[in-house]
Amino acid sequence: QVQLVESGGRLVQAGDSLRLSCAASARTTRSYSMGWFRQVPGKEREFVAAIIWSDGNKYYADSVKGRFTISRDNAKNTVPLQMNSLKPEDTAVYYCATSFHLTSGNYNSLWMYDSWGQGTQVTVSS
Repeated sequence: QVQLVESGGRLVQAGDSLRLSCAASARTTRSYSMGWFRQVPGKEREFVAAIIWSDGNKYYADSVKGRFTISRDNAKNTVPLQMNSLKPEDTAVYYCATSFHLTSGNYNSLWMYDSWGQGTQVTVSS
């Protein structure tokens, strides 16, 4: 069982930046594809960003493209999500997840991810 721990969520103002972190074992961050999702109460969990293990390609939801950046920090065994120019509509619980089956054609599918963290709350005030 892969263990993932998200951190970094907090209350910020619109326009601020925030950096979330997803911590896992070295084997996990270096051998699995990783994704970030978010969820607000009453809505389905939605894709935010992903990084493919095999080729290093990164993918983003249209709503965050140009503002969010996913990366790998192999020295710290984390997968950060840098979030800039935050908007109130970015308010959600953010989850990181791992996948052994991610490709360019399925990176945004919830069902392709195998293990999930407990989530971290991001609140953006207007």
